Amino acid sequence: MKRTTRNALCNLLLLAAGAALLLWVDRTFDRYVVQVLNLIAINTILALSLNLIYGFTGMFSLGHAGFMAVGAYVSSLLILPQAQKQTIYILKPLIWPFSVLQAPFFVAVLLGGLAAALFAILISVPVLRLGGDYLGIATLGFAEIIRVVANNIVPITNGALGLKGIPSYANLWWTYGWCALAVIFIARLVQSNTGNVLKAIRDDEVAAKAMGINVFKYKVISFTVGGFFAGIGGALLASLLTTIDPKMFTFMLTFNVLMIVVAGGLGSITGSVLSGAVITVLLEWLRFVENSVTIGGFTIPGVPGMRMVVFSLALLCIILFRREGIMGMREWSWDMLFRGRTRGGEAR
Repeated sequence: MKRTTRNALCNLLLLAAGAALLLWVDRTFDRYVVQVLNLIAINTILALSLNLIYGFTGMFSLGHAGFMAVGAYVSSLLILPQAQKQTIYILKPLIWPFSVLQAPFFVAVLLGGLAAALFAILISVPVLRLGGDYLGIATLGFAEIIRVVANNIVPITNGALGLKGIPSYANLWWTYGWCALAVIFIARLVQSNTGNVLKAIRDDEVAAKAMGINVFKYKVISFTVGGFFAGIGGALLASLLTTIDPKMFTFMLTFNVLMIVVAGGLGSITGSVLSGAVITVLLEWLRFVENSVTIGGFTIPGVPGMRMVVFSLALLCIILFRREGIMGMREWSWDMLFRGRTRGGEAR
């Protein structure tokens, strides 16, 4: 059997097994476990999108929260029922055409991603001419501008009150379906000639320019695709939580995604998938450090935000002692699995 045929067949079997597992999980576990599993898929999408920008192209971007906000608001406004829109817009009524627009969930999520991609293109023209820390500061400023604007354009975003009662369409099938699409698309992209160009820009931008590569063009492509999937993640998160407001989309949200990317390995899709699962579960499990604990009659008060302190320390340890993360730049593949089995058979 040819390698490509074998790999395609294995991928189909893996997708079928994943669908069967999702069906079993959805019917067996309680809502909290299902919620955490949904968060794993969404965080993986966000980590993949940032890894494409930072890990594969070498652009230090801190604007992911801004793209997520755009995707979340656009998608939410499209799926909110008109009666709900009239109820929650207390200070000022929702302006036309948002007051009458309605779309199916898939279309709303897709348009949220496209809106984020459009913003990525608009800001990439002035911002991507910068590099290093300056690029990070500029993209961080963009995310903060989006948050402040969302807080003040009340006729569209409802200001600080946010949007409530967003239909909860984001289930395991939607989140993992989009996650699978993100993995497949970004994997095919980085394995293509375009992906090789992006890695060349990451490794040595000056040498890439000397070889005749249009560095700015490929940076815009990477930034736009990353912004698109960040918008998709924001749209899914809004439907999963059923409520959003500008306070959600602070730098801390970008930091969480960056933590997943660094822990998994810059330039590794496999690392982002593994780290997305591990860190999401640990973030939920560590909530106990924020609750009060009684030991032998003594009560130790909980400290709000302590789990993020723990994770910040963990990220510091990763940077100091294992900078390459879980996978480094390595990837898992079917070729690796079958090659290992073949060698094992020859050894026997």
